[in-house]
Amino acid sequence: MSAEESIKQELENKFPFFKDAVVIKRQRRIFADVPQERFFDVFNYLVRDMQFSHLCTITGMDEGETFGVIYHLSRDGVVVFSLRIHISHEAPKIKTVTGYFLEADAYERELEDLLGIKVEGLASGQRYPLPDNWPKDDHPLRKDWKLKSEVDHA
Repeated sequence: MSAEESIKQELENKFPFFKDAVVIKRQRRIFADVPQERFFDVFNYLVRDMQFSHLCTITGMDEGETFGVIYHLSRDGVVVFSLRIHISHEAPKIKTVTGYFLEADAYERELEDLLGIKVEGLASGQRYPLPDNWPKDDHPLRKDWKLKSEVDHA
């Protein structure tokens, strides 16, 4: 059994709701969608019990009806596990993972600045990556975002 198959089997045994949700896309790459309310159960297990000890990045995207947030974790630099949650456009919020990975701070600030996803528990600090004078409720990675000049000339 490959390392990827072993990881998949362990997760499906531990979390029965994960049955058929864990997908091995290719060697060394595993993907899974998890309901937001079960995110920390799975995330904690991946980090603490399965030794996915490196946060590669966090990717946020506007998927139209929802936002997708993908946490890319690696174990020994060999296997990358991409764990995705979907969150509502109406009340886009998640909880910080800086308690697990301090480096998540920068990625979570990007989610707030670029997509307007509120990260609960994120320490206050400078905006990133947008400049301080950027309008606070103007999130350029949202699909419905328009430049102010586009709005003025529409």
